[in-house]
Amino acid sequence: MSEPTLALLHGDRNGIGPEIMARLLAEGCQGAQLVCLGDPQVFAEGQAVAGCAVDIASLATLEALPAATTEPGQATSASGSEMLAALERAVELARSGRIDGIVFAPLNKQALHLGGLAHEDEGRLLAQLFGAERVGEINVLEELWTARVTSHVALKDVAGLIDTASILDTIVFIDEALKAAGVARPRLAVAALNPHAGDGGNFGREEIEVIAPAVERARARDIEASGPLPADTVFVRARSGQFDAVVTMFHDQGQIAMKLIGFERGVTLIGGLPVPVTTPAHGTAYDIVGQGRANPAALIEAFDLCRRMATASRESEA
Repeated sequence: MSEPTLALLHGDRNGIGPEIMARLLAEGCQGAQLVCLGDPQVFAEGQAVAGCAVDIASLATLEALPAATTEPGQATSASGSEMLAALERAVELARSGRIDGIVFAPLNKQALHLGGLAHEDEGRLLAQLFGAERVGEINVLEELWTARVTSHVALKDVAGLIDTASILDTIVFIDEALKAAGVARPRLAVAALNPHAGDGGNFGREEIEVIAPAVERARARDIEASGPLPADTVFVRARSGQFDAVVTMFHDQGQIAMKLIGFERGVTLIGGLPVPVTTPAHGTAYDIVGQGRANPAALIEAFDLCRRMATASRESEA
């Protein structure tokens, strides 16, 4: 079977994206055909900062998009609109069957909104462009995955936003994503909301009245889910290999743990789309732009995950 074709986007030109993309390309990107979308000059500038010379023409098809002005370390409307155009073009290629996955270097949400993004984030934009009903961020650190029931909301609102249906939806969502990545029977841990998993109702009743019923319904669907488990130890157990994924109730409940375990290797997978879309879990790092210090490990991991998922998808359709 032929290799999958992946689109590579250099991300925010004013951040570290171009230099870590240069280092990814220098690795060779084995196992996939490549289409590089963006400004050729940005790809070249990234190589200069990273200190590596890459003959992109020998590795990939380069499709130039309208260029912006570079302002290192700044979130600008020009860079935002450039990023939006690249995402829109990548979706066009995916929907036409010309690519099997998308990997983009870090974007900046402020720049995206300055550039015209009308959605909460790029995930919601991609959902609209693909016509997908349910999308969500999944954080991946090697073999450990996490998904969250609530995301970019105020912490004070979390308890009122979680319910049995939304928790069950998140459990099913990450179970399906793991199966798409080749995990035959995912082992899922569901984190509690309150300290000590509520201590039998002494510290809150969400575990008893909301979370446990969702876990029971997941099990009734033959999903291997456990919980609610105390949030302060669930990642210890997951990291030891007891679980493939953790479902958390709110953003930082999972993000702090994952970034502490492996900040420079974490990947964000935008799940629920017809093709895998991955990016580093870290941001644009405006404070170190142009210094040659940016670590490409997370982008390399993002590429590898996208390649593996795209390959598995092609094999399942053969």
